[in-house]
Amino acid sequence: MDLFVYSDESGVFDKEHNEIFVYGGLIFLGKEQKDLYGRKYLAAEKAIRSKKYALNKELKASKISNTEKGKLYRSMNGAIRFGVIINQKNILERIFLSKKDKQRYLDYAYKISLKRALEKMIDNGLIAKDNIENVFVYVDEHSMATNGKYELREGIEQELKNGTYNRQYDKFFPPVFDTLGSIHLSICDSASVTLIRAADIVANHIYYMALKRNIEKLEGIYLITLP
Repeated sequence: MDLFVYSDESGVFDKEHNEIFVYGGLIFLGKEQKDLYGRKYLAAEKAIRSKKYALNKELKASKISNTEKGKLYRSMNGAIRFGVIINQKNILERIFLSKKDKQRYLDYAYKISLKRALEKMIDNGLIAKDNIENVFVYVDEHSMATNGKYELREGIEQELKNGTYNRQYDKFFPPVFDTLGSIHLSICDSASVTLIRAADIVANHIYYMALKRNIEKLEGIYLITLP
């Protein structure tokens, strides 16, 4: 089986002016499931668009009403949602001193949230450690600089396929999957990739609930908080 992961961000990674930052997304078990939910999301968009939005207007979470966001979010009911909430006030100041350190931390947050979600899926019997052939990861182009794509892919590959070694504790952490083939990472334009737009809605929903201090109401999401 192949896994398909679509994700987006919500918030700004800027400690001085923002409290939280969120990655959120969707995980699909095989191409058939991915395509099914893509059609569901397009149908939900069509129903909303027919009333007041032009055909060429992208229905971003930041530009539509809460009621409309709710309809789009519910169109993904039954799909596997995951995410991470980063509490920026708890992050070391030095991480914000350079773009490279900021991106390194965001890469860490992303790969750990995906890893934890997949581990929980294995625990819940949704997937098996020895039954995943490839993982296809799609991120919104605004979430990732092109030159940062390779570092993130390598980080995900370490966690899922190769395992990681912690020098400080002299400990090896085995990979999530036993026989994984390859990791594919693509940077996408949300205007042309349906399920990236769906991930935008998921990320926005997590962000909104976190700001309202209603994280306990985020049911059915494989969610972690950092740090």
